[in-house]
Amino acid sequence: MQQRVLVVDDDQAIRDSMTEFLGLSGFHAEMAASAEEALELISRQPVDVIITDIMMEGMNGLELTDRVKKEYDIDVIVMTGYSDDYSYEEAVRIGASDFVFKPIRFEELLLRLKRVLKERSLTRERREMMAKLEKLAITDGLTKLYNSRYFYAQLKIEIDRSLRYHHPLALMLLDIDFFKDYNDTYGHLEGDKVLIRIGEIIRSSLRNMDSAYRYGGEEFTIILPETSAEEAVRVAPRIQAGLKASPFTPGGGPPVHITMSIGVTQYCPQEDISSFVQRADRAMYMSKENGRNRISSLPADADCTFTRP
Repeated sequence: MQQRVLVVDDDQAIRDSMTEFLGLSGFHAEMAASAEEALELISRQPVDVIITDIMMEGMNGLELTDRVKKEYDIDVIVMTGYSDDYSYEEAVRIGASDFVFKPIRFEELLLRLKRVLKERSLTRERREMMAKLEKLAITDGLTKLYNSRYFYAQLKIEIDRSLRYHHPLALMLLDIDFFKDYNDTYGHLEGDKVLIRIGEIIRSSLRNMDSAYRYGGEEFTIILPETSAEEAVRVAPRIQAGLKASPFTPGGGPPVHITMSIGVTQYCPQEDISSFVQRADRAMYMSKENGRNRISSLPADADCTFTRP
């Protein structure tokens, strides 16, 4: 795809010659006679690089550069005459990527433009890599749910928000029933298929504001903001129904139904995180002890109430 360059200069001869040269050099080149016209153009179709004169009627090139760098992901090369009272440092300070003097030598401009575009590409690749690394750091590679490290960080955020806005906060802990037996019987590759599918079912069962995590080997947690324990109990059956509708056929054999034991509780203001999580864990074990494939809710202490304002 051609890279897009916008030439901004109030001298028509310069605009025409530079645009023609850039077009012959393989770029999609456009032109604007003023900073105001340039802003109108990029509001409709952003470009990769703007090459702008500094001295122009109305908004000058440095003001244009400042505006562009605040509002767009666009690099700017500024042009000025040798006698003009503007410095390289001033242009760079407001965000310009490079600075060239008039009269413009097209070969030099082309070299500077290619350098700016190369740095732009490297910066974009670096950002994408950092975003991927950040995602990997908080995501379980198998289920694509968040991992337990991120769970505790996010739970603290949600607790703080709950206290600030006086909204209830529910926590759900889920454990796959007899998962060790399944792994021992069919192998870990088949077990991984179960974990992957459960991750999909959990994600499809939640609201946008909820977040799900792989807490341990076969344990999962779900944070439900602005949700009471009673409301959270009504969410859990959706997950169980999704599992019931998705039997597994390990090794191509007869279908095997997987179930989960689920525990639900609600945050008690001012309690510490570990108490909150442990209560959800106890609720989940109540489901185990009562026959598995169940949903159990364990309230906070009797003197702990959290009413909506």
